Amino acid sequence: MARHLNRNARGGVPSWPSLPCVLCLMLLSACAGRPTGVLEPVAASPSAAQVEMLVTTTRGRAEKQGEMFSGERALSPTFADITVSIPSDTVRKAGEVAWPRKLPPNPETDFATLKAQEIDRGAAEKWLNSQVRKSPDGSVLVFIHGFNNHFEDAVFRFAQIVHDSGARSVPVLATWPSRGSLLAYGYDRESTNYTRNAVERLFQYLARDPEVKEVSILAHSMGNWLALESLRQMAIRNDGLPAKFRNVMLAAPDVDVDVFGSQIADMGKQRPRFTLFVSRDDRALAVSRRVWGNVSRLGAIDPEQSPYKEELAANGITVVDLTKIKAGDNLHHTKFAESPEIVRLIGSRLSSGQTLTDSRLGLGDHIVAATAGAAHSVGTAAGLVVAAPAALVDQNTRRNYVHHVESLAGPSGGVR
Repeated sequence: MARHLNRNARGGVPSWPSLPCVLCLMLLSACAGRPTGVLEPVAASPSAAQVEMLVTTTRGRAEKQGEMFSGERALSPTFADITVSIPSDTVRKAGEVAWPRKLPPNPETDFATLKAQEIDRGAAEKWLNSQVRKSPDGSVLVFIHGFNNHFEDAVFRFAQIVHDSGARSVPVLATWPSRGSLLAYGYDRESTNYTRNAVERLFQYLARDPEVKEVSILAHSMGNWLALESLRQMAIRNDGLPAKFRNVMLAAPDVDVDVFGSQIADMGKQRPRFTLFVSRDDRALAVSRRVWGNVSRLGAIDPEQSPYKEELAANGITVVDLTKIKAGDNLHHTKFAESPEIVRLIGSRLSSGQTLTDSRLGLGDHIVAATAGAAHSVGTAAGLVVAAPAALVDQNTRRNYVHHVESLAGPSGGVR
């Protein structure tokens, strides 16, 4: 697979939008200014739901109260016990994160933090053991966010996914040092490399814990690189991956197609079922392609084009093409982030103990029905995933936006 996936000449190189245009879209798609420090705990509201999660991170501690962790790198992993309050469905649509407009947040209308406590490794292991024993199926869902995420972005988005999906898996957030800025792509990428060992240690612990019966992994964008590299390391070290690692969901992966082929090969025959979600109109991945020498990004391939189609099928990798689905942000990088039907479908499949690539039921039909779009499945069967979104540009980035465009584009707007 690794030998064939890089086919830049297949059908010609796509006519991507100019880099300054895409960066302008990123700027326009940015969230309006919102308060920082939203992780300062408040009192619970009886009308709001609660999501408890375990956090493991290689981020350094934040200086500002209510931020908890920054985008800088820590010398060793840190753990946290966090509970997020989510307002009722009468004031919030499924799929949305209701960011507070002012502090303190109002739990009746906003996402709010009820508990944010740093804990040591021993306490983290006890928390996980207790939660898994209380769960109906002993399953764990690990979420790894993408590029340009502040700590609170990852926490609130994962809480939303867990709540809206109705999944009964124990939620574990693995968050790495992202500076939460469009300008920090290189730093963020190196931070995923910096975090590989920590995420592998998490996976190794889940593999050893007899209480954990099943592990699913959901990664988005650049977080897919971290997930794949950690699994690769684990497979090489252990001569394969444990059977309890059932599903790996790759949402809009910002990964070189050739490198992905090599990573899959290194994992050996015993590996999880992979579900890959692609979209050929993903503008964020179009920028990444230019940054990485015009090599196709895995999340933007055409799965119906040879030899992708044959190679993905040969490796048992399920692909769902989201190109025709109109959802998510203007960059088409987070299409399923706000689809309540798909989020709920994920939860129902995980909670029922069925694999995401169960050949007895073609989930592509459900996706088409839920989104009025088109899903093409390649491999054993159709699957599902939610592409967890990131706020692509924060208000602090705007001050440096013009300088950033000039650093990447020439005076005429062409890519240097």
